[in-house]
Amino acid sequence: MKKPGVLIISHGSQEKTWVESVDDAISRLNLPDTLPVEAGFLELVEGRLIQDGINRLEAQGVTDLLVVPLFVSSGSTHVDEIEYAIGAKDAPERETDLEPFEVKARVHFGYPVDNDPDIAVMVWDKVRSLSKQPEQETVLLVGHGSIHDGFRQRWEAGISSLAERVKQISGVAHTDYALLNPDSVSDKVKYWSQERECRVIVAPLFLSAGYFTRHVIPRRLKDLEYAYSGDTLLPHPLLGQWLERQIHFLLEQCNKA
Repeated sequence: MKKPGVLIISHGSQEKTWVESVDDAISRLNLPDTLPVEAGFLELVEGRLIQDGINRLEAQGVTDLLVVPLFVSSGSTHVDEIEYAIGAKDAPERETDLEPFEVKARVHFGYPVDNDPDIAVMVWDKVRSLSKQPEQETVLLVGHGSIHDGFRQRWEAGISSLAERVKQISGVAHTDYALLNPDSVSDKVKYWSQERECRVIVAPLFLSAGYFTRHVIPRRLKDLEYAYSGDTLLPHPLLGQWLERQIHFLLEQCNKA
């Protein structure tokens, strides 16, 4: 007899408000009462790490773990190492220090945000107030990126497709993307603001505010003209919809297995 349980995994943050926003989204999920849900964090949230979440679910008799990786890109090396460490694949693509978790349940592993339509709406909602003349503006999505071959290409595929979705729903003249790794942020803002004479709105593709959104992005754009609020994807009510779709997809996979 199968008993599924949901483990939503994200990086974790020292920002208490960010952890609370994840918990709030989970508390609002419209799921069967019989389906237990736990949040597990890769680091920084003591007592609520990934192994803690696994242990809590298995203590409730869960036989099948439905694992949702709450990361913005399948190009994240963290997604790769977590997928390996939790037993969803035999080996990581890159060497990792993450030790395998102790898991008795069968694991069903989901997929990150990438270019999901709901996330495009979230991106636009976070920068909409900065838009003044859409027909003369470019929304530039800025993501963490990766210098590692294979991972970089996944980052580029997801964020470029997401940028196109933002263009379709926003009505701005152009959308584009830039990555912090390898760094293309300054060059992209210069291109759109100076060569194309557009007003550039920078949209950080990060789940939570922190060092990258408060310091790294502004530092890379020093002395350039752009609009930026630093608002990240969370909190946002649409995150719950994305999570629910992921969970229902994994439930179907579990029932077929």
